[in-house]
Parts: sequence; C-alpha cells; structure tokens
Amino acid sequence: TSTISLSLINYTIMNILYIGSGFVGACSSAVLAASGHNVLVYDIDENKVNMLGSEDRDTIESCLFEKGLGDLLVRNKERISFTNDYKKVEASLDTLDAVFMCLPTPEVGETGESNLSYYITAAETLAQALKKRNNGTQEKHIVIVNKSTVPIEMVDRTAEIMDNAGVKNYGVVSNPEFLVEGKAVEGSLKPNRVVVGAWEQKDFDIMKKVYQRFYDAPTVDYIEVNPKEAAAGKLLANYYLFNKLAVCFDVIGRTCEAFDHIQFEHLRRIITTDDRIGNWGFYDSLYAGGSCFIKDARSLSHQLQTKGKPATLVNETYLANKRQLELFLGRAKSEADMDFSGKKIALLGLAFKRDTNDTRNSPSLDITRTLLENGVKKIKAYDPAATDMFKKDFPASEKIEYVNHEFEAIKDVDIVIIATDWPQFRGLGDVMIGELTHKPLIMDGRRMLQHRYLDLTKAGFKIIAVGSPYLK
Repeated sequence: TSTISLSLINYTIMNILYIGSGFVGACSSAVLAASGHNVLVYDIDENKVNMLGSEDRDTIESCLFEKGLGDLLVRNKERISFTNDYKKVEASLDTLDAVFMCLPTPEVGETGESNLSYYITAAETLAQALKKRNNGTQEKHIVIVNKSTVPIEMVDRTAEIMDNAGVKNYGVVSNPEFLVEGKAVEGSLKPNRVVVGAWEQKDFDIMKKVYQRFYDAPTVDYIEVNPKEAAAGKLLANYYLFNKLAVCFDVIGRTCEAFDHIQFEHLRRIITTDDRIGNWGFYDSLYAGGSCFIKDARSLSHQLQTKGKPATLVNETYLANKRQLELFLGRAKSEADMDFSGKKIALLGLAFKRDTNDTRNSPSLDITRTLLENGVKKIKAYDPAATDMFKKDFPASEKIEYVNHEFEAIKDVDIVIIATDWPQFRGLGDVMIGELTHKPLIMDGRRMLQHRYLDLTKAGFKIIAVGSPYLK
C-alpha cells in the first residue's frame, strides 16, 4: 500500500485480488486498476485468463463483449494482471488489502436456492492460504468482499469458513454491483451509488480507500450499511426492476394487445410523464432475460419462504415473465393460424439484449427449444455479437444455420422472429418491403419495426407484435 497525489487529493494505492473474472469480476477489476490500484485477477479458466490478459482489445472483447472493457484493460495493463496459477495468489497475500469474491451463484433448477458450491470452494481454498500469510502471524488486516449477488445471510457463512480455518485479522464486506450489461464499464466509472456493507469501522475505512475516487465525488451516493442490508438491497433492487418489466409486459402491453386503436408508445408517454412512475422499463418485450433478474427474484422468494414468509408477488413476477414468452409464441397459431412444423424460421438476436454477447436466459434459447420441439424445417439465426456463445447451447446442425447478416436470415423463410433489440434491426422494414417477394409472418418481440407496421401491412405482411393486436 502506498500513497499518490492526483489533482491535489491523496489517494492510497491498494493491493487487490479478484477471485473470478466473469462479467462482474472483469469489469470491476478493470475500473479499480484504472483508479490506480494494483490488481491481480484469478480464474480457473485458462482460456479466459489468456484472452482477458492478452493486452489486445479485440481478443478481450471476443471473450467478454462489453463496451470500453478492452480499451480500459489495455490502458491499465501495468496495474492489472490475470492468472490461473494459485501460487501467484498465495504469493500476493502478505500485502493484500482486499479480496473481491466474484463467483457464479446460479439457481439450483427452479428451486430459487443458490448453488454456492463455486463460492464455498473458492472461500475454503482462500481461507487455507490466508491463515499462512505474513509467515503465519496474519498481522495485516484484510477484507473479504462479497461482490457477486449472494444470499442475505452469506456474510455469516463466509465468516464461518474463515473462522473454521483459523483465519484471523479479517473482515467480511458486502459490496454488491448494480451494473447494467452493455453499459457496465461506463456505469462503473461513473456510478450513481456505491453500497458498502460492513460490521467494523476499520473495514469501512479500507473500502473508502478502495473507492476513494467515488467517496470524494459529489455525484456519487456513497452508502454505508451493514452487510445484510447491502445484500438485501441488491436482491430487492433487482426484484423491483424485474417487477416493473413484468407489469409493462403483462398489464400495459396486454391491454394494448386486447384493444384496437391503442398504440403502446402513446400509452407509455401518458404513463411515464408522471414523475412518481418514471420511465425505466417501459419497453414492451417478449421476455426479460439475463443473469440477474430471474435468478435474484427466485432467490429472494426462496429466502423469504425459508423464513416462513409469503412471496406471492415475487413468484407472480417470475411467472408473468415466463407467461409473456409462451403467449407470444402461441399467438402464431391462435391469431395467424401458423404452425411451426415444417417451417423455415429467421431468428434475429441471440443475446438476451443489445450491446452484449451474454446469452444467459436469452429468450432465443427457449424459442429455439420450442421451434425444434415443434418440428421446424430450418432455423436461420443471426446476432452481431452472441453467436459463439449461443453455439455452446445449440451448435450448428442440419436444422440450425448461423448466418452473417440479418438480411441473409430473412430470405426464403416463413416466419421472422425478432428476439433482441439490436438497433440495426429497425432498418429491416425497408428491406422486407423493397426486396422480399414472399411475405413471411413477422413476429416482433421487441417492437423494433413499430414505426413501419402500417407500411408493412399495406405491403401485405402480417404482424404479431408484443403490445399490438394481430396486424394484417
């Protein structure tokens, strides 16, 4: 630990270890390196370590497609390194100030329970190494920071693991991330809040040094609470956002689908001009995917019910999201009398949303399963960033063809399904009207073509869109 002066403000350079280099670990560690700290990132995935540590922007972004991440890692290469060699982790422990735990905590089936095996294995391995630091004296205080979304009482479990191993002079901190995929680096460099949960003042003091640039920033709300409040705040924030999406899909969007002469965009303007309501989440969609909302809502439900409390509204939010995708796909038969059997389908968008290559809980995963189960002849799939990730679940085959452009995907198909809100898809209306001699059924799961619905129907296309009645 040393001190530097930046813009007449003294900043302490901290030595920081990250366990896990996924979305959270990679973005957060890059920002702390950019803050002037010395950062070591450990991951068991050698390929990921080599790609993130390649010092080449294109290689980095082919591993994790996140705007600005490649540039940030390359610019700060002197202060951040990646390794899959645990001996380097052990060698760093004598001078470490903080260890950020960024491990996956996936749901066990559809139980809501978090699979903590990755976390516990990493914590137990870390504990055995920590008790040997400083030649066994453990004289330097260190904080173990839960960065990934974990159960509310995880702080107790972490402390139990450390205590059982004989680790001393440590603190456990909860420091949840509130990043938006596709804008994670921007959000990390200019956060609206930093939440730190700790029991002891000395742990708060270390975290202030880690986040000094944000602690001193007048535009950042730096919030200090206890670890359980921090963990609960993360789960509840994600649930609240998820619920807003579900209300938009299942109530507002459904109303627009039920009545003629009601345009979703007009209702959105009426509703969101009320400052009490706000405008986040008012975009009708076929599904809310990604790694957080679904998992965190299910985890919250599980934890509440484990404590003997009802979780009816939490559960209904989850079910409303599932129902939205099922109803959307079902409209092909119920409204357009179109079976998927024997049909050629263009599937546009494989990531769960724009500006990312993340396919976790992408609607296209369930769409592909449904189409295959219903005997489609061919799926022509396209995504500008997520194809390689999607292929891990659905390799190219006789029935699944991956193409290089959206225009190529929509040629000679019976149905076009728009599943991701990539901005370039907005231009498809012109191509469909001007170049397609056949008229595939358009299933717009993101209202990407809503500005051309009238023109498309006049040209003879039939449209099933979230937030609209059947258009023909």
